[in-house]
Amino acid sequence: MVRYLTAPVLAAVVVLVALTCSADAALNVEEQLQLLQAKVNQLEAQVQQHDILVEKFARMERVLAEIQNEQKTSSSTSSSVRGASIPRTCKEAQSGDPTLSSGMYWIDPDGQGIGDSPIYVYCDMTKGSTSILHDSELPTDVGHCMDPGCYSRSINYNASIKQIAALSQLSSECHQSIKYDCNFAPIELNDVAFGWWNDKDGNSKYFWSGGNTDNHTCQCGIDKNCVETYVKCNCDAAAPVKLSDEGVITDKNVLPITRLNFGRTQLDTSSGVHTLGRFECTGQVAISGMPRSCEDLWRIGHTMSGLYSVMGAEMVESVYCDFTKLPSDAGFQTFIGFEDIKSSPTYFYVQKTSSFNQTQTPVPFEIEKVNIGGAMNLQTGKFTAPRSGTYFFSLSGIAYIPVSSTRLGLWMGLYVNGIQIGRSHVTDSSSTGDYETYSQQSTLNLQAGDLVWIEIVQHQESTGVYLYDDPWHYTHFNGWILQEHISNTLNTL
Repeated sequence: MVRYLTAPVLAAVVVLVALTCSADAALNVEEQLQLLQAKVNQLEAQVQQHDILVEKFARMERVLAEIQNEQKTSSSTSSSVRGASIPRTCKEAQSGDPTLSSGMYWIDPDGQGIGDSPIYVYCDMTKGSTSILHDSELPTDVGHCMDPGCYSRSINYNASIKQIAALSQLSSECHQSIKYDCNFAPIELNDVAFGWWNDKDGNSKYFWSGGNTDNHTCQCGIDKNCVETYVKCNCDAAAPVKLSDEGVITDKNVLPITRLNFGRTQLDTSSGVHTLGRFECTGQVAISGMPRSCEDLWRIGHTMSGLYSVMGAEMVESVYCDFTKLPSDAGFQTFIGFEDIKSSPTYFYVQKTSSFNQTQTPVPFEIEKVNIGGAMNLQTGKFTAPRSGTYFFSLSGIAYIPVSSTRLGLWMGLYVNGIQIGRSHVTDSSSTGDYETYSQQSTLNLQAGDLVWIEIVQHQESTGVYLYDDPWHYTHFNGWILQEHISNTLNTL
């Protein structure tokens, strides 16, 4: 069988022949040929490896060109979508079109037409989740170095920090997975942290799974099933085997991870490989009932800055919402004042036309000047609060004091649900008989259904003291709602 050699290999053979003839003169011809054939085989293997590397390089160039073309397309698409209607999350996109399949979509979490440009994300329509891509998703070797955090890699996301924060605040849950494959590469050793990550604000974090803590721990530490009972992460163990720590960070207030730091991999047998998942959010915070803040308005889709009415603790409040900012930003909401809103206007003014002298009995009235809302019952003399709130009441009238050498008096009381909460009185001694005026004012916090009335607490009936009135109307009782506790009213509707 004839074997043909390539030009590079042939040239190498000529050189090898010359070297072999001089260096191996003591060998016989057959031995020289065997040695020469072995060296030729070695050279052919090197040439073949060279061809493989050339092909890999060409393939990488093609992939790079495809990525660059995709980036150009994405940039062009980003410019065109700014004028279109863009959902804020994948869940909103799916709500608008349930037929959408999972894939890459444009969203604008901080609000269309304001803030940063729309972002290109992966939407998993089966889960209703939104994932933001970054440049460190593939397994990445940390190399060899000795000091804490001597390997440090910044994580670059396919979105601005503001857009990521907006998505986080819109979503009911966000998380990010992290995995570290290790071999003699502890994350912490002898209370010295060799590995940590930085949160969205650049703060160092030492937990590798679960919610935010300031303590070093991994998922095996949480589950208490690490390979060694005395460690909180598998990688911290001294076992001479390849280990792994894998967890999910669930505190959206510190995510996303912006930098990874590892160290103590200086030994030839040491190794560390990190794999960081995408920043992923699911669900959307639901707003039920009346909006209670600018944040509620922002969540349901308002983007125009201005004055808004929102439901406060008890009353409707007027606030200024700056929707160019996020709810977590200073100045997002500014309190302006309270709105004077009454669901049921209530005010009355009643009078008497005749005298009255019964004690411990609500004083009835004969004349209704005003009774908007119908809360005052003239016959029973009782006012029923139609809504919870703050009310004002005023009472004035005349008491008749007959001739007497001693002081005589009349005491009037204001009652709420049968309990006296205020009193006024007049006393006098007269040789001819006289009329004395009394008055009382009160501001009360009432619950819906509370009863208010006035009555004569006591008087010297046997001496002829009584509440005086005639067709000129000297007894006046009025009241109105000052401020309605509108939140209580809404809860009963």
